[in-house]
Amino acid sequence: MYRDEKFGELKTPCYVVDERLLIKNLEILREVEKKTDCRILLAQKAFSMYSVYSIVSEYLSGVASSSLFEAKLGFEEMGKEVHIYSPAYRNDEFDEIIQYCDHIVFNSFSQLYKYLDRVKKSNKKVELGIRINPEYSEIETDIYNPCFENSRMGSTFEYFNEGVLKYGMKDVDGIHFHTMCEQNSDTLERTIEIVDKKFGKYIEQVKWVNFGGGHHITRPDYDINKLIECILFIKNKYGVDVYLEPGEAIALNTGFLVSSVLDTMKNNMDIAILDTSAACHMPDVLEMPYRPQIIGAGFPDEKKFTYRLGSATCLSGDIIGDYSFDKPLREGDRLVFCDMAHYSMVKNNTFNGINLPDIVLYTKGGEFKVIKFFGYDDFKRRL
Repeated sequence: MYRDEKFGELKTPCYVVDERLLIKNLEILREVEKKTDCRILLAQKAFSMYSVYSIVSEYLSGVASSSLFEAKLGFEEMGKEVHIYSPAYRNDEFDEIIQYCDHIVFNSFSQLYKYLDRVKKSNKKVELGIRINPEYSEIETDIYNPCFENSRMGSTFEYFNEGVLKYGMKDVDGIHFHTMCEQNSDTLERTIEIVDKKFGKYIEQVKWVNFGGGHHITRPDYDINKLIECILFIKNKYGVDVYLEPGEAIALNTGFLVSSVLDTMKNNMDIAILDTSAACHMPDVLEMPYRPQIIGAGFPDEKKFTYRLGSATCLSGDIIGDYSFDKPLREGDRLVFCDMAHYSMVKNNTFNGINLPDIVLYTKGGEFKVIKFFGYDDFKRRL
């Protein structure tokens, strides 16, 4: 797929996003839009590489944002629908949020009615929604579960109902839920059963329902037909528009993190120290936890030479994992980590003064195009 000598020309570490693989994912998502007349948004919290937004805009309906800065980025660089949700909005940012957003989703009725007059006075057409918490999720890791006990994400039926009794539904244009993470459409089907049962009488009163993110639509084993059935069920039963806002599905399996071996050593086992950091460059490896694949590598002891891969930071636990190789690793060897486009660039940091990886696009024409270099000034400006 890639010319090895070209990888050798790149300064490491660097993220490389393959334009061809990105388009392949976008084509799948566009087919879902066509078959259901739903609208799919790029969730920028997962992937904000705005140098490819012109490509994304050819296929999707817009962006989903979680902050003022994301909303402004989507407004400036995508130029299509801009949606935003936050558990609570900053008072000093809200007027600017109105400028950029077409949909604003609130976490509670109290947030909605705190800001409603400012939306109306803006004379800008903005549709308003409330996020619900169906109190149902199949996510096993609490840090990623919006419905875990005492979650701050969305109004449960009890508190949503209290809000309706107090304020009514006249100012609510839509209902938003997000209960999934890297899951298939059978999970969505079971979730919709709960949402329909609990909140159906309220869905009847709105214009749209947003299914949120976490839909692994572009994964090879994903059941797209069941997703289509779920979308059409809500559309046909209630006569509403349906939005989805996947992030990972847009960038899934489209990107790589290219790293170099700095040194090797032994301490009961072989160890390789890389110029790539789990803590700085791929935080999900530690948070999830998550084990990225490396091109040409295997699981421990699967191949002849097994190494523990760690970074050059001073964090003892900054370990990427144990991998095996056909040949011993040597200083200067390139290791290419797979599926590194999503939740990498958006979450990286400069802990220990470790430089940020450069951002590179592998174009349809088969060339590496460096989008962004990073250096000392980027580190210093953050501080």
